[in-house]
This record gives sequence, structure tokens and C-alpha cells, in this order.
Amino acid sequence: MKRIRSDISPPQFILIVFMILIFVGGGLLALPISASSGQSVGILDAFFTAVSAVCVNGLVVLDTGSTFSTFGQVVIMILIQIGGLGFMTFGVMVAILLGQRIGLRQRLILQQTTQSTSTQGMVKLSLHMALIAFVFEAIATAILTLRWQADLGLGQAIYYALFHSISAFNNAGFALWEDSLSQYVGDPIVNLTIITLFIIGGLGYIVVVDVIRKRSWRKLSLHSKVVLLASAILSIAGFLVIFLLESWNPATFSTLSLGEQSASAFFQSVTPRSAGFNTLDISQMLTASQFFIIILMFIGAASGGTGGGIKVNTFVVLILATLNTFRGGGQIHAFERKIAQDTVMRALAVVISSIACVLIVALLLTVTENLLEEHFLDILFEATSAFSTTGLSMGLTNELSPIGKIIVMITMFVGRLGPLTLAFALSQKKRASRIGYPEDHLLIG
Repeated sequence: MKRIRSDISPPQFILIVFMILIFVGGGLLALPISASSGQSVGILDAFFTAVSAVCVNGLVVLDTGSTFSTFGQVVIMILIQIGGLGFMTFGVMVAILLGQRIGLRQRLILQQTTQSTSTQGMVKLSLHMALIAFVFEAIATAILTLRWQADLGLGQAIYYALFHSISAFNNAGFALWEDSLSQYVGDPIVNLTIITLFIIGGLGYIVVVDVIRKRSWRKLSLHSKVVLLASAILSIAGFLVIFLLESWNPATFSTLSLGEQSASAFFQSVTPRSAGFNTLDISQMLTASQFFIIILMFIGAASGGTGGGIKVNTFVVLILATLNTFRGGGQIHAFERKIAQDTVMRALAVVISSIACVLIVALLLTVTENLLEEHFLDILFEATSAFSTTGLSMGLTNELSPIGKIIVMITMFVGRLGPLTLAFALSQKKRASRIGYPEDHLLIG
């Protein structure tokens, strides 16, 4: 791997490379060859699509299947894979094939991109990440090819299966059908395959590797235990809430059997965790269900995974800290392990900055899109979806003004990198204060 300038920090390097990927991808998608009509889709829409693909978001202003040619769709697929798996992982693979040494600085960048706690084993983790991604995507491609062969023909079935497998594993949410996967609302093969892909991708490579290596709940790391348990609880709770709410909604469940209702409710309970696919029309769901999905989108997937949001482990840390405060303070712990105070403060910073980002974006979209007051939930939904890189929409994306598109593009970019990573990238080197102030108390609550 080429030597990285020492005056560029790992977060800054990640920021620069992401921007390069977006500009290259946007330039390619703006070419006439990328459009099915043979005419350019336009610079703004091309770059919106590139940002959404690199940031594995899934929000689209143009229908991917009908607007883009095979060349354009392949560009999108490559951007999704690089954006989700990580450009440094591909760099490690190339460097190893070329026989080059992976230095400390490259390991620091790998640590930043994978959100690991240590630089040890970064090269091996990167290879495991690539292997896990390619194996699961290959298996899913084979399964979906067999399912879609009768409907699409062998050649198109392989292509559609590969595209949706890459999109699902990387939690991108791009689909080649205009209604996403709504036509397969009751199809067990498609549902289980897609759900498995984006759940594993959302758990994070560190968790998957930990489970494969140790194969015992007691031996798993604290991070893995928290992510697995919290993800299971959120999935079950999400299923129950959406199933019970939508059971009263004739616009979504009236034409579905009980089995299809259960499948769609479970799908819609896990897809807000940053997957972006949908088997129900989100705009037709009850307001309560839509607001609940906003909450799930904001929480998102796990740290180190392909999903976005504040992350389930961040959410769990704040819940534990809150409960601990209610009990009178003391150590914050989980699974017989103490959680460092620095971790709690970092979690708090992530949540506060994320809330601020979503609210600011919602405020800006309220001004630029000039919608009626009763459509504010659409705007809040869009802002949260863009920030959490989920890609779900209630229909506002296709109606965004040029300024609105730019705002959403910036939001997707910030959401993918993370507010703290972006802040570290743009900030000066940390300086320790030489002044020590006396401690005092401030009233809270």
C-alpha cells in the first residue's frame, strides 16, 4: 500500500477517500452510457445516486432498474461493495497480492474504518471481512438465482440475485424493482435470504468473526454479547409493535394472509436497522408505525457493521448509564464487565450530535421543501433515514428540490462517516489543557 502522508490523520484520510469515491462514481453515473435512455441523468441526480451508493444508504431520486443501464447499475453495485466493505479492506487485499507490507499507519486507518478497539490483527480481520462478505453474497446469489430463474430467465436471474445480495449484505437498500421487494411480501425464500444478509452485515464483522471463532456464548466478547442480545430484543419488540399496529390498517394488511402479515411485519421491523428494503408501502402505514420506524432507524445497526444510526451498542450503553443513575450511581457494568466512563461519554456525544444533526436537517428541509404542516412526519422520516443510512422513504425523496437533494446528500455523507469521525477529521490536533479548574456542582433535572 502506498505511504500515507504523516500530516493526514486516519479520519481525514477516510474523509478524503470517500469524497474521491463519490466524485468518481458520480462522474461515471453522469455519463450517457450509464443511462438506459442513452442521455445523461444529470450531474445532481448522478451524484445523489453516487453518494447514496458509497454511503450504502439506498435513498434514490431515480428508479435504479429503469433509469440506469447495465453499466450504470454495475457502477452502483461496485460503489455499494466498496462503501460497505471498506476501501481499506480492498487496499489490504491488493497490497497482500502485490507482496507489500501493511504499515502501522494503514493499520490505524483500518482500525478507524472497522471501529475496532485495537490495531492488533487488523490485516487478518480485513481478510476475514472480505471472505465473510463474498461467501454470504455468493450463497445468497445462488439461492436467489434458483428462486428467480423461472420468472426472469437464468442470465437475468443471476444478475438480479447478485445485485440484491450485494445491496442487502451491505445494508444499501438499492433494488432493481420500483416497488423494492413488495411483490415478494409473502415469499419465504426471498424474505429469509435478504433478511439474513442484512442482519449479518448489520451485526458487524467483529461480531461475526467472534462468533465463528469462539462458538460459545460465555467466551464471546462484551461487544458481541451486547450487540447480539440488543439486536434480538429490538427485532422481537419491533415485530410485535408493527404487527399489532398494522393489524388495524386495511391499507397494508387487508389483502395479506396471517403468514404474510407475520413475514411483512418481521421484515419491516428489521429493515429500519439500516437495510432500506421494504415489502410494505411505507407511506400507507399508520402514523404510529412510521414514527416507530423512525426510532428504529435512529438506533440503527451495530458498530463495525455495514449499517448506520447511532448503533445498538451506543444505545445500550446510554440505557445502562441511565438505569445506573436511577439506582444511585456507581459502576456501569454488563455481563460482569465494567464499562469505562470514557465509553459512556463517547456514547453521549454520539447521541447528542446525531439528534442535533437530524433536527437541523429536518428544519432545513421544512424550509426548502415548503410542505404543509401535516407532512412534517415525512420530513422527519426522510432526515432520519438519510442520517442513519437506512434508505427508507415515505415518498419525499422523489419530490426533493435541488437544494433539498444537496442537503440530503450531505446528511447521508455525515451519517455514513459518523458525526464524531467527521468532527475528528476536521478538527485540529488534540491539545491538553494546562489549566486545572476547581470542581463545582450544576443542578440537573
